[in-house]
Amino acid sequence: MSLQSHLVELERRHQALEREIQTEQIHPSASDLKIRELKRKKLHLKQEIEKLKVQTVKTVLH
Repeated sequence: MSLQSHLVELERRHQALEREIQTEQIHPSASDLKIRELKRKKLHLKQEIEKLKVQTVKTVLH
């Protein structure tokens, strides 16, 4: 898998988690624990995306 396709996949998963979080927050019986876990996963993906973007820029500049 190329760096770019991996980045696209991570961004797709990040967006899917955002939609899932929004859906959970709408439900009156939403679990705070589940929402926190989803947000933690989303943050982890965001950090991974940022790391790959930095690698991509470094690769382009060298």
